[in-house]
Amino acid sequence: MRVVIQKALEGSVSVDGRVVGELPSPGLVILAGITHDDTVQTVEKVAAKVWGLRILEDEKSASDLDAPLLVISQFTLYAGTRKGRRPTWNAAAPGPVSEPLVNHFAEHLRTLGAHVETGVFGAHMKVALVNDGPMTIIIDSASWS
Repeated sequence: MRVVIQKALEGSVSVDGRVVGELPSPGLVILAGITHDDTVQTVEKVAAKVWGLRILEDEKSASDLDAPLLVISQFTLYAGTRKGRRPTWNAAAPGPVSEPLVNHFAEHLRTLGAHVETGVFGAHMKVALVNDGPMTIIIDSASWS
């Protein structure tokens, strides 16, 4: 699993001109991608890491501050750009595999105590955010092995 976490003063995601998820207060915008060998255990481990990561003011975590999270699925985090000019998506898990795992990621964050808003899986989404810092962190579970 690969996530890009952005500390945000504001964040929202819209589909067809309608806001489907937004941060009610400053928090984290999380872009989440799934690869072929990710499991429920992988996404739970990443969720716990995100929730406890001390990247907010005074080195506090989202869990310390009850900061809201906006989770948006993004298979393009697994773009292959090594050859040519057209990205490949071979490393991204297909929708039937990744959708339940992204949903479980958001749900597990909720079980940990997070207020979580989401985008719409597979939809063309417009993401808006005001990055605070800027602060952007990338977590790739493959690097934990």
